Formats: sequence, C-alpha cells, structure tokens
Amino acid sequence: MQIGILGAGQLGRMMALAGLPLGQQFTLLDPGSAPSAGIGDILTGSDDTTLEDFIARVDVVTYEFEHLPVALLERIEQVKPVYPSSRAIAVCQHRAREKALFSKLGIPTPEYRLVDSAEALEAAARELGCPVVAKSTTEGYDGKGQAVLRTPEQAASAWEEIGHAELVVEAFVDFVREVSLIAVRGRDGEVRSYPITQNQHEEGILRYSVAPLPDVDAKLQSTADGYIQALLNELDYVGVLSLELFQTRDGRLLANEMAPRVHNSGHWTMNGAVTSQFENHLRAIAGLPLGDTSARGLTCMVNVIGEEGDSAALLALEGVHLHRYGKAPRAGRKLAHINVVADDYATLMQRARAVTALLPGAFEITMQWDNV
Repeated sequence: MQIGILGAGQLGRMMALAGLPLGQQFTLLDPGSAPSAGIGDILTGSDDTTLEDFIARVDVVTYEFEHLPVALLERIEQVKPVYPSSRAIAVCQHRAREKALFSKLGIPTPEYRLVDSAEALEAAARELGCPVVAKSTTEGYDGKGQAVLRTPEQAASAWEEIGHAELVVEAFVDFVREVSLIAVRGRDGEVRSYPITQNQHEEGILRYSVAPLPDVDAKLQSTADGYIQALLNELDYVGVLSLELFQTRDGRLLANEMAPRVHNSGHWTMNGAVTSQFENHLRAIAGLPLGDTSARGLTCMVNVIGEEGDSAALLALEGVHLHRYGKAPRAGRKLAHINVVADDYATLMQRARAVTALLPGAFEITMQWDNV
C-alpha cells in the first residue's frame, strides 16, 4: 500500500520507518521547502500541480500535524480516503469546537469562557478569578498563542501579545500532574488504549514522559479510556488520537486538549510497548488488525531540544535508545528523543538522570509518585 503523509518532519519520518517492515511505501508532501524526514518520496510545495501529483501516487492519506486547511483535506477526501477525517481535524484545530465536543460527551474540563476583545478578556479573568490562562482558539502549539494572566489588569497586554480575534480563557487548575492518553481506533471500530503517561513541560514544550505509572489504578485508567473512546466513536475516528489531561489533587481528570495524530507523549511506545503508536496508526489507516498496546516494561522518554548531546556517550549508557530526527540545531527545536527503559522505577530514574546529565542545558528529572 502506498501511504501519503501531509508533512515531512520527524513524525512523518517515524511513521515511515514503522511502516516499511509492513511492506508499506510512503510519499510525503511538505508545504514548505525544508523537509527533514529523509525517507520515502518527498514532494514540496502547495501548488495544485504538486497536490494532484501527490494524490495520484497514494492509496490513503494521513498527516503529521493538525494545522492544515480543512478545505485541503476535504478536497483530498473527494478522491482518496483521509484518516483521521477532515471532521476530526476541524474540531481538534479549534479550541472552542473542541471544548464544545468535550462538554457534549460529558468529558470534564477546566471552567472556561470564550472572549473576542481585551475588555471581554478582562471580564472573564475577573469572573473566573486569576490566575487564568488565555489561549488562541486556533494555531497554538508548544506554548505558542497563549498567556497567563496574574491579574485582570494584564488583559490588554495579553490580548495584544496573543494577537488573535478569539481566545479561550481557562480557570487555573490546581493539578498534581499533567498526563496524557494515546489510543487508536481501526476502520472496523476496534479501540485500543496505551497506559496513561505522565508528562513534564517546560515553557510549553514537552521535556520528558514516563509510562506506565506505579500509582495509576484500573479505575483511573478506565476513566481515561472511557473519555477517549467516546471521542473516537463520536468522530468515527480512524488512527491514533492523543488526549492531554490534568490530574487534580482529588484524583479527577480534566481534559486539556486533544491532537488528531501520533503524539510526542507517545514516543515512549517505540521501545516500551508491544506495538508502537506509529505502527498502530498505520495498521489502523490501512485496515489491518491493531497491535497489542501493553507496556513491555518501564520507559522514560526524554526530548532533546535545541542542541544534541554526544551520541556515543549517550549510547554507552545501559537501557538507552536514541532516535535522531536529522534536523539542524535551533533554540527550542526538537532534534531527537531518547527512550530509557528499565524493569523497576528506581533504576529507570537513575538511568534517565544519567541521560539528562549528558545533554546540553542539563535538567533534573523528578517524579514524585507519592503526590497522588
């Protein structure tokens, strides 16, 4: 099967690497001029001729990022299957629609308001009580398009800084940790979920993830599974979906946002699960049986951001798997990730901290299981 991927960055690269053993072939279309995937047939440009060439080459289309024109996906859907569908991306790329869908399905979220002016933002901040988080309804990712208001008087500067016509304003959540759930739904409606993952962000960018967790019981996992299965079924979704959540001090899960694609917080599955998120996404969109999503052990995924460390030194450490993206260094840019595996949590943390000590801008990994 010839699979088309919209986008030719690291997610497209990892999808193609996962699909080659299945006998799948790949054509990637990057609207810019600097694709980094380095695998498959890569087309660049956004003109009609290039798009028609891309469509003619493939049997099914997927994508590695959600910031795509819905009209583009609808155009492709007229001639080739697109998974996930244009409806899924229309919801996921617009925070107001996303919040409305969560509410419709009974998935709890932080209290929020929609505002369309600096004055409305100030009023919402007063009503919800500061601090609040203001986010653009579209185009926000990795911490972009958002601001934290400590006082209502900061509304005018926050509105100008974000620079969007409509914002979602969320009450600040007193959460213990940020978690996420990755699940996959096949063409036949079968759904499989991975274990809940704990995530640590810095300046809006994911720094590291750990899965599975020692303090997640069957009830909490079942609650998260129920939320994501409701979303998958409502959207008649095919492929991998990620759902980011806050876990509060009283044990509740509040949905933050979802992403209609393979996700950074699921990279641990490449070495830590029986079937990776990338392979399962490809199985789903190709109509193949889904693979086992069970964890094979314990994994800590560490993002390499801005500047890479010494590969030889990292690979000399026990339990380390390095996944480089072939991208040039740049501040804030994800260049690679490292999956650290172990059979017990003490060893996992020891190995993960040895990894971060070798990375530029070394940072401390802290996982306090007794907080929840």
